[in-house]
This record gives sequence, C-alpha cells and structure tokens, in this order.
Amino acid sequence: MGSSLSDGLETSAVSETSAATADDTLLDFRDVDVFYGEFHALQNVSYRIGRGEIVSLLGGNACGKSTTMKSILRLVKTRAGSITFDGRDITRASTAEVVRLGIASVPEARRVFPEMTVEENLLVGAHTRSGRARSRAVLADLDAQYSLFPRLFERRTQQAGTLSGGEQQMLAFGRALMSRPQLICMDEPTMGLAPIIVDQVLESIQRINRELGVAVFIVEQSAELALQVAHRGYVLTNGVVAMQGSAEELLADPRIREAYLGAAVAA
Repeated sequence: MGSSLSDGLETSAVSETSAATADDTLLDFRDVDVFYGEFHALQNVSYRIGRGEIVSLLGGNACGKSTTMKSILRLVKTRAGSITFDGRDITRASTAEVVRLGIASVPEARRVFPEMTVEENLLVGAHTRSGRARSRAVLADLDAQYSLFPRLFERRTQQAGTLSGGEQQMLAFGRALMSRPQLICMDEPTMGLAPIIVDQVLESIQRINRELGVAVFIVEQSAELALQVAHRGYVLTNGVVAMQGSAEELLADPRIREAYLGAAVAA
C-alpha cells in the first residue's frame, strides 16, 4: 500500500473547508476526546455537518470511525469536548433523547428484527413519536416509505430475516426515516452487498438527501464509494482528523488515492 496516510499529516494544519457555516451547521462535533480505559480512541476530533449535507468519515480499521458515530448517538461517553445538534448541547444527552431531537441511525450490518415483518420493523422506527396525531402521521409516513422503496410494500407482510441483503438495507433506511430525522448516521451501509446492490444503496442515499432534505453522515471504509455521494469528507487516522475537504478534493488527493483507492503514487 505504500506509506501510511498519517505520514506527514498528523502534525500538519488541517484547513477548514467546511461548507457548513455557523448559521447552517446542524451537528457540531468539537474537540472531542473518547477513551476506552487507557486507550485514547478519539483525540481532539472536530467536524461539522451542515443542514442537507452528505458528509463521509473515512479511515481504516480501528481508526475511530465507529466510535465517532457512537459518540453522536450517545452510546459511548466523551471525556472532553462538546457535541451540539440543531443548536442544542447533546454532550450529556441519552440515546433516546438524541433520537427524539432528530438523529436516526442505520447500523452496521443493518440489524433488522428478523422475526418481525417488514411493516413491523418500519413501525419500530416511529416508537419515539407521540401525540394525538401520531397514528395518522405514522400511517402517512409508512405510505411514504413504501413510495420511496416499493419493494418494501411488496414484502410488507414478509419476515425481515427472509429479505435479501439489499432489501434489508432499504428496510433499515425506511425504519430510520420513520422517526422523521434531520440527520441519519449510516455505519458501513454498503458492507457485504453485491456491486449492483451497492449502486442501488448509494442512489437511495442520494434520494433521501435530495428529496427529503435529510442530512446524512456516512461512516465508510471504502473512500471511493463514500465520496461518490458525499459533498464533503473527513479522514481519521489513529483517532485524529488527518484531512478534510470536498469530495472532489479528497478523491483527487494522491495520498487518498494511494491509501484507499489502490493507485500508485510516484515518490
């Protein structure tokens, strides 16, 4: 693979190229430190996600990508720094609270409920919603998921565990959308899928973003796939933000091409 992406980067200044200004920032992840025992998993990590943006977080195995997502979802505790969502400090919030505020997740390996039907899985996504109009609104959103993903309507009475991998990913997307989120965090959404299904998943991510205006945060090991649909990206190396920029800038960077795309770079 050649030299490590971290060579010459960890001590260099990382310029802020974010399109998210103070006015349109949806998620502000600032100077965050996370430890697992004595292991320093995230080291002063900062990034922003703007309203309606698709942002990718790239990096190799055990670099801190999943820990970053777990920090947003409040599944791990942060030791330092702050996390602000839609102007509210969620650094000490519970997972249930951040979901109610408008953050949904599509977990790694989809994690649908295999013995429940497709429709039952979708309705699980609306469990935090309440109020008199809940039933009518939930049914309307259920219809919206079926319009967005027609295959789910065809399979609505089928057990989720009998669906193909691609269909389960569509179900995971629909379940996340049932909470009416402003931001969806997706952990390795293309993992284990056939190339033709990967294309469908990437198209669905773009449709969710374009048609519904939902911001998407993609944690992905495949830089090429993630940057195909992202507006911007960040690169994590050993728990540190090593690079950031627009998708076009990162795809063109020789260090990214060598580390993640297998392209040989002349010395």
